[in-house]
Amino acid sequence: MTPESCPTLVLNADYRPLSYFPLSLWSWQETVKATFQDRVEVISEYDAVVRSPSFEMRLPSVVCLKRYVRPAPRPAFTRFNLFLRDMFSCQYCGAREELTFDHVLPRSKGGRTSWGNIVTACAPCNVRKGGRMPREARMIPRREPYIPTVGELQNNGRAFPPNYLHESWNDYLYWDSELEP
Repeated sequence: MTPESCPTLVLNADYRPLSYFPLSLWSWQETVKATFQDRVEVISEYDAVVRSPSFEMRLPSVVCLKRYVRPAPRPAFTRFNLFLRDMFSCQYCGAREELTFDHVLPRSKGGRTSWGNIVTACAPCNVRKGGRMPREARMIPRREPYIPTVGELQNNGRAFPPNYLHESWNDYLYWDSELEP
């Protein structure tokens, strides 16, 4: 086990992950630095060890911040957050490949690039709709565009667990999966 293969799950001071998607992870270097600066409490450790000439430390697998970080009041309007709001699926046909975004009210007709006018669309649907209004193109989005809450994006992110989940993280992550009896 190399240090590079030991990411650390970062929890807020309330023991909840800072983010679900992307999952709040730090590299081993960031984690060791935060530990030395006394900014985190180590909750769980890997078996892997890092050493210097005068020091040895097991790598943390889960840390908790000592100071609470308040979540942003509104999510940033980014391509990633837009896709997350729309659950990584085209709002016209449901496809999950070749995703881009579409202005529901086309820019040529005064449409703005904002939460309230953009939906996730696959490239073929985006081309097919073109600069037309949804009714003209006979392409009505499955859901009207809207401003999501930070909590909604966090909940949506739980539907997309990352490829790597260390067993020590299980008590702090709540993915959409069945619990063992």
